[in-house]
Amino acid sequence: MEAKQQKISIVIPLLNEEESLKELHQQIISVLNPLNCPYEIIFIDDGSTDNSLQVLKDLHKSDTSVQIISFRKNNGKSAALAKGFNEASGDIIITMDADLQDDPTEIPQLIEQINSGYDLVSGWKKNRKDPFIKRHTSKIYNGVTSSLTGLKIHDINCGIKAYTREVTETLNIYGQLHRFLPVMARWEGFKVGEMIVKHHPRKFGKTKFGLSRFAAGFFDLITVLFITRYTKRPLHLFGSVGMLSFLFGIIISVYLAYERIFLEKYLTNRPLLFLGILAIIVGVQFISIGLLGEMITESKKGEIDYPVKLILKKTS
Repeated sequence: MEAKQQKISIVIPLLNEEESLKELHQQIISVLNPLNCPYEIIFIDDGSTDNSLQVLKDLHKSDTSVQIISFRKNNGKSAALAKGFNEASGDIIITMDADLQDDPTEIPQLIEQINSGYDLVSGWKKNRKDPFIKRHTSKIYNGVTSSLTGLKIHDINCGIKAYTREVTETLNIYGQLHRFLPVMARWEGFKVGEMIVKHHPRKFGKTKFGLSRFAAGFFDLITVLFITRYTKRPLHLFGSVGMLSFLFGIIISVYLAYERIFLEKYLTNRPLLFLGILAIIVGVQFISIGLLGEMITESKKGEIDYPVKLILKKTS
């Protein structure tokens, strides 16, 4: 009964999906209406160049639950999701793609998972209906991400997810960080889960996936690892790398000094000498960068906020 009183927000970013929108809308309302709870469907048009916006306007005229946000130009999925999260007023926010590959019939189970105690539930397209290259590059990407972040879920970038409102208000999404929302949520202390979802072949249009997006994903992974682990302690990252380089250079220098003093070998034609000096210089530079980062962090200490789950104070 409690779940029926919750408001559900469906957030759908899209780019050139005019052929899918009416069918998707019909599928969503056929799932939401039986739930007997208030809901809204927020479409974010990310600078479409086809007739997507006009289709959305027609849907808005016929259904008051449909809201439209249209960007003047393509800003990327992260920007679309960030804007959608900002506009959503629901207690539970569900995201999905607009290409009809995500199945709206998963919505009730996603809501159930959130109400069971999870803060974010990510879909797992166990039986993917994507081209061979996309399936296998995704497996590599998810495997590397899971290993490096410690988040053991199979499909980190699945489009269909459910969030509590607190999660969407806490996460700061920019660039292409939408790929790592479960990682960022877990780092903020939220409980992250996963459930198997149905996945359909693309019915209209063509995939937006490309090798450039695959490469960009790994750069974004480095960004996420840094901002989740080292933003407040940069010396731990730069200092570790710097110390390893510095010690490597010292070991080389000690070895060469031993050869020069006790074995009377000349060092003027030894490339190893220059490698040792370079390693020491690089090590000092990395440590210096870490110290500068610590100074900046210290100067902004008063601006740092920490996610709080609950505060109980003594009442008079």
